[in-house]
Amino acid sequence: MKPGKNDIKAEIKFEIDELELLQENSWQMAESFGLDRRIENLTGKRKVGFYSWDLDCLECVVSDLQESPADKEVADRIAKKIEEGYLFIKGKQND
Repeated sequence: MKPGKNDIKAEIKFEIDELELLQENSWQMAESFGLDRRIENLTGKRKVGFYSWDLDCLECVVSDLQESPADKEVADRIAKKIEEGYLFIKGKQND
């Protein structure tokens, strides 16, 4: 999906363990128009902007990871950041 002039990005910075978990599961993002490559290339040094459709894809991947006892703690932290991103976008749309 190509962003329009009114589309808003939410900036998220992932910690190293969160990023590693996402990178291990980036194969699940293959249908997301480059999000998988973007996640694979992240180093965790800075915030990265995500549109709402990127957050939708990340949310689907993370919801699956939350079912795994080994990944639940890290996946829960990622899910919280995704939710904060949604709230940021929604707040900016209402301005």
